[in-house]
Amino acid sequence: MMASLLKSKRKSRSGGLGKLSAFAAVFLGLSAVLFTCPTLGQSASAALGSSDVVEFLSKTIDWYRQTSSAEQQIATDPVDLAFGDNNRRTADDVVRMAFDFARQQEQLLSPQATANQPQTPNNKLSQYQGLVQAAANEDQQVQQTRTELSQLEQKKEAATGKKRKDLDSQIAELNSELGLMQARRDVLHNMIDFVGQANTSGLGTVGLRGQIEQLARSVPAYLSEPLNKGGNPQSSPPQQSTSKTETLKPAPTGIWGYIADLFHLSRKESTLKREIASTDALDQVASQLRNPLLATLKTMIQNGDQLEHQADTSDPAALVQEKQKLDQLTAEYRQISAALVPLSKQAILLDIYKRSLSAWYDTVKNDYLEDLKNLLVRLGGLVVVIGVVLGIGELWRRTIFRYVQDTRRRYQFLLLRRIVLWTAIGIILVFTFATELSSIVTFAGLITAGVAVALQNVIVSIVGYFFLIGKYGIRVGDRVQVAGVKGEVVDIGMVRFHLMELAGGTMDSEPSGRVVAFSNSIVFQSTAGLFKQIPGTSFVWHEIKLTFAAESDYHIVRERVNHAVDAAFSTYQDNLERQRQEMQRSLTYVSASALKPKVTLHFATSGIEVLIRYPVVLQKAAEIDEHLMHELFAEVDREPKLKLIGTEVPETKAVA
Repeated sequence: MMASLLKSKRKSRSGGLGKLSAFAAVFLGLSAVLFTCPTLGQSASAALGSSDVVEFLSKTIDWYRQTSSAEQQIATDPVDLAFGDNNRRTADDVVRMAFDFARQQEQLLSPQATANQPQTPNNKLSQYQGLVQAAANEDQQVQQTRTELSQLEQKKEAATGKKRKDLDSQIAELNSELGLMQARRDVLHNMIDFVGQANTSGLGTVGLRGQIEQLARSVPAYLSEPLNKGGNPQSSPPQQSTSKTETLKPAPTGIWGYIADLFHLSRKESTLKREIASTDALDQVASQLRNPLLATLKTMIQNGDQLEHQADTSDPAALVQEKQKLDQLTAEYRQISAALVPLSKQAILLDIYKRSLSAWYDTVKNDYLEDLKNLLVRLGGLVVVIGVVLGIGELWRRTIFRYVQDTRRRYQFLLLRRIVLWTAIGIILVFTFATELSSIVTFAGLITAGVAVALQNVIVSIVGYFFLIGKYGIRVGDRVQVAGVKGEVVDIGMVRFHLMELAGGTMDSEPSGRVVAFSNSIVFQSTAGLFKQIPGTSFVWHEIKLTFAAESDYHIVRERVNHAVDAAFSTYQDNLERQRQEMQRSLTYVSASALKPKVTLHFATSGIEVLIRYPVVLQKAAEIDEHLMHELFAEVDREPKLKLIGTEVPETKAVA
């Protein structure tokens, strides 16, 4: 008997404590790599409560939601998608380990909660336990009734006659009783399931389990379900959508694209920093939960070592008591280690997750530095190109001032230089800042259409400006007639030009003191004509009408008038001939008639009428008129005198 007890003692040590010590050594060796094990004097069940478990589970779920949402928002390229997919799987395992720990801890806390709960008639927990007891009694009665019913069925097979009828009656009665029992049992089980899921009591096993299940319903099912025997979740996670990869952000191609990408990468860095900080915070919370469990395990190992090194005894009662202690210690160790293993696995997963975030952060930081370098290079190139364009423009300006002496031509070349210069700078800026030329073209088309509608008159005036400064256009100093207004051009702008009005309404009149403004778009209006001198000319036609008495000699009148006209224009004929030649060169294919005075005589009822039509230089119009009149009166007063009975000066006519 003693020998058998000694064998039982050694067997319990080798089978219970031996396995306990070996497993504890391996488990604590793994845990020592992850954190330091403080020595605590209290048990894990006393250190950890239901509120700690629920708070830890809530923080884990919040961490999972925040990180998943943030990573989906910042994933814009294949590298981000790779990191995000890997982190998603790791985060799923972190949440799954948290639920495993919570359920194991709930089982660990349930005996203590039941033991510490006062048993009073009004206690809600006692009422829930009464439901469980009633359901157990109903299950037992249903089982007994089914056994009795099975026995009667067997007896019925062997019975005959009246006895068989009696057995049929008993079987029918038992079936009715069984149906009633099953109905009562189903009602009780439904109530128990509802109580187990509801989060109303907040005490004991029912409260903690209800809170865990309520949190489990707030996440996908594959995250909260326990692992199967193969270590895989019972529900498969959803497949990741590939629509994200089809709309990846393209690489920047312009300065504006690089600036936008730098802001995007900066937001990525901030998001990853927050994720790393939140992961560290969750790891610290998990460490606070692991420390009491590790302290309890260490105490159990020390107690097991003490029992192992105790001296052998032959007392059967002592051996039985020592065996009970070892069995109890082994059971408690298995319970605590079952709760600690998910936390230890979670610590490893969180460490992997942080390393992945750090690698992702380094990648984003490298991309940021690369984009910043490319941006600085492009800005430097832009400055150099614009500097070259401005240098060419300055050289062009100096060339114009050196080789173009005509003021009008110089102004036109300077205007052309300014337009080309700013157009070139605008094109350079568009191609430098543009990220997608197709989008720029579309946007520019819409903007152009809107501007064309809103600034229609302005645009037409700008186009008209180029017609005004063309070969047959106007320039400052020209005397023109526009919409019935005659004046001298004093300014030509991009949108409008200004005339200094002539007081007499003729081309050789004096200024009236007023300036008239016209829109350049007037060149496109059919009702408002613009009349100007032919380029290179400056003359108008004047007319004088003389009436001599009817008895005057026709031939003498003609001779004297022609003589007076020739004498008056002998001084100005060379100037007029040069203008005629210039007009012929300007008109190219049109032969210009000679600019000479023309004298026409005809008889009228009042006498002999003489019409003199002659060209005058605008700058010397008054001088020529006075000279001609002087010569005419000299011929009239010469002997024999001519009788002049009337004079008339019609409206001055410009050259057509």
